[in-house]
Amino acid sequence: MIELEDLPELIDPVMICAFEGWNDAGDAASAALGHLDETWGGKVFAALDAEDYYDFQVNRPTIWLDGGVRRITWPTTRLSVVRVTEPKPRDLVLVRGIEPSMRWRSYCNELLGFAHELGVELVVILGALLGDTPHTRPVPVSGVTSDPTVARSLDLEESRYEGPTGIVGVLQEACAHAGVPAVTFWAAVPHYVSQPPNPKATLALINKVEDLLDLRIPPGELADDARAWQLGVDQLAAEDSEVAEYVQQLEEAQDTAELPEASGDAIAREFERYLRRRENQGPKGEKPITGHATERPKDEDEE
Repeated sequence: MIELEDLPELIDPVMICAFEGWNDAGDAASAALGHLDETWGGKVFAALDAEDYYDFQVNRPTIWLDGGVRRITWPTTRLSVVRVTEPKPRDLVLVRGIEPSMRWRSYCNELLGFAHELGVELVVILGALLGDTPHTRPVPVSGVTSDPTVARSLDLEESRYEGPTGIVGVLQEACAHAGVPAVTFWAAVPHYVSQPPNPKATLALINKVEDLLDLRIPPGELADDARAWQLGVDQLAAEDSEVAEYVQQLEEAQDTAELPEASGDAIAREFERYLRRRENQGPKGEKPITGHATERPKDEDEE
């Protein structure tokens, strides 16, 4: 493990977390974090001890050849840091791993220890769940928190979910008890097309992070991949009349449920979002993105 002393002082750091497994339908959340890491060239500075948190019969290590030398990669959770310089300098601490098999409280405490040492001001947790949502509509993303103050300041819902939870829910509550502001974004993935990847859901989570942190995150190939994904599902649905009929029913149900949202407040929120984006754009509608790495389940409305 690389020591934290190898890192420079961070600027307005935010910790963003995603975990493979039960909380990650369609791999949407882990892919979103992977996109952030790849976009700004994150460098791993720490990794949790796999022996402490993983059952290797559940999450098996992989063996591979490195120039003729056999090596083993163990399932774990890794932390990296990237510095975003537009529209203003800010560091993102990226936490990406597999949902642990055991010792969840110790696992969360260790992550919160890193957050404390690094001076993290906000924790953003990404998750994805299976839902009764049509693939033809925008991906629903719900933002929740367990902190009443955060809920008021960011206009989010306070979590009221009761039932089985995963590491996303446990970490959210651990942050609340530790007094660390935390927000969880959940993307709903159509249950009838749940196999990964789901670039449309990944892009929806990226957009939520972008809005929350006032960043401009280059979509890369995600936008094209999302369109190709939807086209592919359209074609599959067209070949099966029962699936096509079911999708139509989901569309009608969602459209009916969203009718009340066509209000003045909803329109005003969308216009405000448009203006925020315009402020970060140049005269031609684009602003260059620069950044560098710092050296050194169930369908649930959950946290």
